Amino acid sequence: MVDIQTVSVAIASTSVVIVAIYYVFQIRHQTRLRQTDLVMRLYSTFGSKEFQDAWTRIESIEFKNYDEYVKKCGLGDYAQCATFFEGIGVLLQKKLIDINLIDALFSVPLKHMYERMKPIIEGNREQFHDQRVFENFEYVYNEMQKREQKLQQSKA
Repeated sequence: MVDIQTVSVAIASTSVVIVAIYYVFQIRHQTRLRQTDLVMRLYSTFGSKEFQDAWTRIESIEFKNYDEYVKKCGLGDYAQCATFFEGIGVLLQKKLIDINLIDALFSVPLKHMYERMKPIIEGNREQFHDQRVFENFEYVYNEMQKREQKLQQSKA
């Protein structure tokens, strides 16, 4: 026969397991909420009038090198756009954002803007004698390129 003590131990053990499972699901849910909030904030910044105006000015300027760009435009718009993508690179490097999210939301503009800004970034690095200037922007660009190559190879 089962005594009361055995039943109460079984009930307590089952309760602990149920609570642990509940908390695991809650932690997962909170993590997804935080990631969603992060992505929406990034996308909100990307879609802001200030960011889009800076983007448009960068796109409209014709330049051959860093010095010509700085003379025509200064570094404000460049810094605004590059800093945004630098932040995405840091998030990716620290594994706080998934590369699939970056691909879904920013792949085309990220790739285009890095290629457009590459001479400016290189000139900025030379000016400050620091190869780390916008290194995380370059990192996320390179990771997106690798991802694209893997996708191309898997299709072949």
